[in-house]
Amino acid sequence: MNIDHIYIFSTKGKETDELVEFGLTEGSGRTHKGIGTANRRIFFDNFYLEILWVENEKEAKNVEKIGIWKRSNFKNSQYSRFGLCLKNTKETDRVFYNSIKWKPDFLPENKFVDILTNERMPWIFRFPDNRNNKLDEPRNHKNGINKLTKAVFNLPEIDFKSIISEINENPNIEFIQSSENQLILEFDNRKQGKTKQFECLNLKIYY
Repeated sequence: MNIDHIYIFSTKGKETDELVEFGLTEGSGRTHKGIGTANRRIFFDNFYLEILWVENEKEAKNVEKIGIWKRSNFKNSQYSRFGLCLKNTKETDRVFYNSIKWKPDFLPENKFVDILTNERMPWIFRFPDNRNNKLDEPRNHKNGINKLTKAVFNLPEIDFKSIISEINENPNIEFIQSSENQLILEFDNRKQGKTKQFECLNLKIYY
C-alpha cells in the first residue's frame, strides 16, 4: 500500500512556517469548496504533506457526518488531527470494503471518497483515482529530504483492528497504540541521521 498524502489539522496553517524554516519548500495551496477547509502543502518524491484548517465554519459543520469540524477542533475534542490518504489500488480494496462513501462537491457524479472514521483514529481514506500523481509542484528541499520511507501513527486508541493489522503488514506504514498522540515521518531511510520535532503539529521527522 502506498501513501498519496497525509494531512494534519492546524491553526489556520501558520504551523507551516516552521516547516519552511526547517528547509522544506512549500508548494501550492487550495481551498475546498463545500467543505470549508483550506490547506498549505509540501510535496516530496512519493507523497505530499497537507497542513489543513477550517476557513468556513458553516460549510465545515454542514459536512459533520464525516467529522470535519470536530477534527479541526482537535484541541477541545477527542478527535484525531491526522488523516492518511492511501493510493487507490486493488490492494486497498479490502481496507475499504466496509467504508463510508462520501461525495464531495468537487468530484463528478458517481465518484466517491472511501473513508474509515473514528473520533480518536486518523481519517483513513482514498480518492476514486490517483489524481495527484501528475501535479507539477516543487520537490527540492534545502535540507536534502526527498522521499518518505515510513509513516508511524502513535495513537491512544486503535480501532478497525483487523484492517490496521493488514495495513501494518506494509513496511512503510505502522499504527502503534501509545500514550502519545504523534505522527512520525521517516525520510530517505534516515540517511542523514538527524531528527526534527514539531511540537505544534505533534510531528517528528527522521531524515
